[in-house]
Amino acid sequence: MCGITGWIDWTRDLTHDSNSLVKMTETLSLRGPDASGTWISSHCALGHRRLSVIDPENGAQPMIRRSGDDTYVVVYNGELYNALELRKELEDRGRTFTTHCDTEVLLVSYIEWGKACVERFNGIFAFAIWDVTEQELFLARDRLGVKPLFISFADGLFIFGSEPKAILAHPAVKAEVGAEGLAEIFIIGPARTPGQGVYKDITELLPGQCATVNRSGIRKTKYWSLETIPHEEDVDTTAEHVRELLKDTTERQLVSDVPVGTLLSGGLDSSALTTLAVRYYEQTGQGNVHTYSVDYADNDKHFTAHAFQPNSDAPWIERMTSHLDTIHHPIQFDTPELVAALRDATLARDLPGMADVDASLLLFCREIKKGATVAISGEAADEIFGGYPWFHREEALSANTFPWSLASSMRADLLAPDVAAWIKPLDYIGDRYASAIAEVPHLDGESETVRKMRKMSYLNITRFMPTLLDRKDRMSMAAGLEVRVPFCDHRLVQYVWNIPWEIKTAGDREKGILRRALKGVLPEDVLTRKKSPYPKTHNPNYLAAVKGLLLDVLNDPSSPLLPLINLNKVRELAESDSAKSNIPWFGQLMSGPQLFAYLYQVNVWLKEYGVSVK
Repeated sequence: MCGITGWIDWTRDLTHDSNSLVKMTETLSLRGPDASGTWISSHCALGHRRLSVIDPENGAQPMIRRSGDDTYVVVYNGELYNALELRKELEDRGRTFTTHCDTEVLLVSYIEWGKACVERFNGIFAFAIWDVTEQELFLARDRLGVKPLFISFADGLFIFGSEPKAILAHPAVKAEVGAEGLAEIFIIGPARTPGQGVYKDITELLPGQCATVNRSGIRKTKYWSLETIPHEEDVDTTAEHVRELLKDTTERQLVSDVPVGTLLSGGLDSSALTTLAVRYYEQTGQGNVHTYSVDYADNDKHFTAHAFQPNSDAPWIERMTSHLDTIHHPIQFDTPELVAALRDATLARDLPGMADVDASLLLFCREIKKGATVAISGEAADEIFGGYPWFHREEALSANTFPWSLASSMRADLLAPDVAAWIKPLDYIGDRYASAIAEVPHLDGESETVRKMRKMSYLNITRFMPTLLDRKDRMSMAAGLEVRVPFCDHRLVQYVWNIPWEIKTAGDREKGILRRALKGVLPEDVLTRKKSPYPKTHNPNYLAAVKGLLLDVLNDPSSPLLPLINLNKVRELAESDSAKSNIPWFGQLMSGPQLFAYLYQVNVWLKEYGVSVK
């Protein structure tokens, strides 16, 4: 995993701009702590920061390859999980290799198959290839958007980067936000509308999208999207198919030349991946698997079960680590660490994010990095298999809005009246929801119930899942840790997308088909455990601390947040006891304490990035 950046300018000789390229590249140093490289020509500049995972000795980038009279240069962030098969196929076609890294496989694939190479890739990636002869840049992003790729195309310049910070480091780009950007922050956030970069003139290449940039401009093409087809397999065959797909993708993602661990919560998803990893390590003679879990000081004293978080992880983690004989690393954080990390998490994301949910993951990844460079995570299983409570509650299914954003009116009321009149937050989220629903690919003749569940699945895969993938990428890469997500294998996602709801909920349980697929893989009690989300702190000291942070912001006349909010309403909320409620305002995890932390993060972002609102 790495960080990539660069730009094209047809109007000047870029060889005089090497300092700008170095500055842009260095903004991504946390993503790639092991090495740095740049390549610059008259009209194209490319930068790369490397985290060495495969063939550490020979995978330096930018990588240059010549074929006949043509020269190609690549910068690449990601992993190809079918690199060995592609390499063999290319060798059979007469291509030769000088390294064992997947970067060379990707570049030679482009030389052999052109832009259609992306259709052959199984992996997570964002890359840019400069064709010196054609004077053309080709960029692509993986099908599910696991790896980020931001772009800016204004005033004749095309700039790209793994994170907005790399683009903002270019002297031509300013940290400006308009009405849409503010609406993203205050009514959509911490999610983002696909393609939205929040900053003016910064957008994002969509998942499953590629782009060609030349003197004629930029042309984007969608090379993959969910395909809706009839599902004709019975329950048992479907369960077997899911099991084989999950086993295959997990084993592919365990390949690494550096230490690998798994994130383990004791839930269905992480327990399944850890079990498959242990079995694979046993088969390949690699010894014990290292597992990692996160918790918070005094959570055992303050945890109270509720609909969104029905039980604590700790006993289930002990159950699985004992069962599998893993080398386990329990990691715990206290309130002061969590509060201090809110700022770092904002800088890692270049935007306000999921408050302590981000901050704790950043701290967690820093600790994991001390013993591993790659980790396996169960992210995205709930979006794909229908695990969240809102899949199973009629009020959410019929809400006519994003089910994780049911408190939009409350959020809109916290805005300054003039800001609310300008950005029209409720209209904005309504339009974004309508656009999402319009994209859903249905089959002719589907019943209303089937259509409703397909809409919910589509919203989760294309709108909610990217929020968690953003979080996982930014927080892990800010710690120099690569996190792989087997449930995001496009073959698995495509297959499960078409499984009828009555089969997905086999046994009248959420994620029923996944549970059936894992029979004989997991202990029965773990197999039937009710879903519990990523753990957060329940310590009242955290609520007090983030209230204090926000009140400090509200009491400072120079705080850039103040002109954007209804100061009296936010102050009243911060000084009241109402934030003790467990009713989320975003997703399952973000309730009162996270609202205060989020508004604090908005202020940090506005201040640290010198954001201009215009």
